[in-house]
Amino acid sequence: MLLPPGAVVLQVLPRLESGGVERGTVEIVQAIVASGGRALVASEGGRLEAAVRRHGGQHVTLKLASKNPARIWGNAARLEALIREQHVRLVHARSRAPAWSAWAAARRAGVRFVTTYHGVYDESLPGKRAYNAIMARGERVIAISRFVQSLLIRRHHLDPARIRVIPRGIDPTLFDPEAVTTDRLARLAAAWLLPDGAPTIMLPARLSRWKGHAVLIEAMARLQRQDAVCLLVGPLEERGRFAQQLDRQARQLGLAGRVRLTGHCADMPAALMLADVVVSASTAPEGFGRAVIEGQAMGRPVIATDHGGAAETVEHGVTGWRVPPGDPAALATALDAALALGAEARQALGRRARAAVLANYTTKAMQEATIAVYRELLD
Repeated sequence: MLLPPGAVVLQVLPRLESGGVERGTVEIVQAIVASGGRALVASEGGRLEAAVRRHGGQHVTLKLASKNPARIWGNAARLEALIREQHVRLVHARSRAPAWSAWAAARRAGVRFVTTYHGVYDESLPGKRAYNAIMARGERVIAISRFVQSLLIRRHHLDPARIRVIPRGIDPTLFDPEAVTTDRLARLAAAWLLPDGAPTIMLPARLSRWKGHAVLIEAMARLQRQDAVCLLVGPLEERGRFAQQLDRQARQLGLAGRVRLTGHCADMPAALMLADVVVSASTAPEGFGRAVIEGQAMGRPVIATDHGGAAETVEHGVTGWRVPPGDPAALATALDAALALGAEARQALGRRARAAVLANYTTKAMQEATIAVYRELLD
């Protein structure tokens, strides 16, 4: 599907480090360019800035991560100037603070405004619902799961006609077990000092308390397999204190050496292939949970908490297991069951999981559906 001639689309987000929002932004840059449009991204930059340029997009560095009201309104003027200078026709906001700036800029410049509601935003503090509501102000609001769609209707009373459910997706040529070479596996195994023959349990996620790292560590202490190794894969920057707490928890539970914080990994397909089980232990609902489908795409047994988007992507007992959130005993039971699978049962589960992902959650499907939303407004 092509965009109208001369279509320029600007995506705004805080940073371009690692994570589902950031990777989704890069994937839509690729889709915009492939559809004949021009792709701009405004953020504070980061690891994935080069990927934006590699896919034919242009990155503009702005201090968009700040929640300071003065900075937000100052950014609105900067974005308005960018919109007019670059002849932007549609602005796509992916995070709350930059969305306030982008909404104001789009209104002033008279261009179309789209949002993607990526998460289950916290409302524990006064005023948080009003702050979060900007993500429901798009002329079209993209919900990344049916769970998020229901949240938008319940929390923000959004007209369902304005919502488009577009699940996140993976590139099946990248996340392909057959494409991962033994050299890639050997390099990671050596870097992480994985002992030969030890079962490997992996939680790929940013270091955030609600991602359930502490729940998994407690479950590790309850496992029947006392030789299992746990890898917590994700960036460690700016979360040093929490990383120290997790390390201390592991030592107190007698898991020293069996729980390892690896830091950022640039080769997640190979990392997932090293895992005997992939875990998503989030204690709060995920809007979608990209790591869950990445693990399934690689044919790995997956265990996810039974809420949020993960409840839609894991068929219990068929493509993986779902467990109650915040329940280390239930998680340990599921881990023991996964580790006890014979080779034939493991392969059969992996085939079912990958087939389900390829049928429902691919990058191509996500890109095409997003371009269709742009077409709705630009036409």
